[in-house]
Amino acid sequence: MLGRFGGKTPFSEGGNSTLKRQFPWFLLVLIGGVLLGCAENALVLKGQLQQLQQQQLALSRQAEELQNRANALDRDNQEKDVLLAQAQQRAQAAEAQVAALKEQLASLSRQLAQARQDQQAAESRVQALSASLQRRGSVPIEPNSSFAQRLPGKNLPGVNVRLDGELIRIELPGGTLFPQMDGRLSPEGARLLAAVAHEIVRDFPDHRIGIQGHLGKISLPVGTPWRSLHHLAYAEAMAVFDFLVTQTPLRAEQLEVSGHGSNFPLVSNATPQGQQRNHRIELVIYPDKASNAN
Repeated sequence: MLGRFGGKTPFSEGGNSTLKRQFPWFLLVLIGGVLLGCAENALVLKGQLQQLQQQQLALSRQAEELQNRANALDRDNQEKDVLLAQAQQRAQAAEAQVAALKEQLASLSRQLAQARQDQQAAESRVQALSASLQRRGSVPIEPNSSFAQRLPGKNLPGVNVRLDGELIRIELPGGTLFPQMDGRLSPEGARLLAAVAHEIVRDFPDHRIGIQGHLGKISLPVGTPWRSLHHLAYAEAMAVFDFLVTQTPLRAEQLEVSGHGSNFPLVSNATPQGQQRNHRIELVIYPDKASNAN
């Protein structure tokens, strides 16, 4: 079959040689274009890959930051939970304290009410006792008591008599009774005590009498057997008690002994004179008689 080229096709022997000579260049151009396109695509893909990697890295960093924030929030929440639990415990403790205080207040209220009742009962007993004493012929002590007026007029140096409500207090100087501070009554003190006892027996033979020992605020003598000023004051009061019981008509059952140390000064203890003034024995005459008095 003859072609358009006079019976020769382009691939006939004549034309085929020319094509054969041109084909490698054509192929190379074609392959180069393909390779060039592939390279461009590769570059594009590489750029896109790098962008994706950068985006992935940024996303990883964002995820890490978010995770750190989440961890921080968790720690904050845990701390807040601990603080909340502590606050709840403190609130419970406060409620318990309030409840305890309320109970204490209620108890104090009950004690106050009971104390008021006891006070009323005590006042009633005092009134009844006063009425009983009046019926038994108790000798009243008035501010113008003849005894209180008469005793200081006698030759009793250092003796002071004063009224204390319904009581008569006879102050005897401790320096005269116990000049050596050894608890032993001196001869001069014995004479003074006998004179005072004579006046008491004449006017108040059956009344209760307190013997109170008092001292100035002093240091105990070296080598003294007394443990404290109270001990020494009580020893001096007991020496007076022994003298009154053995040397006067006063009876043991109508006498009461106490030692007050330096608790009740009459004047300041800042000076030796004040300390000497506060060293005393007080004989306290009560308005009621001893329980076994006739």
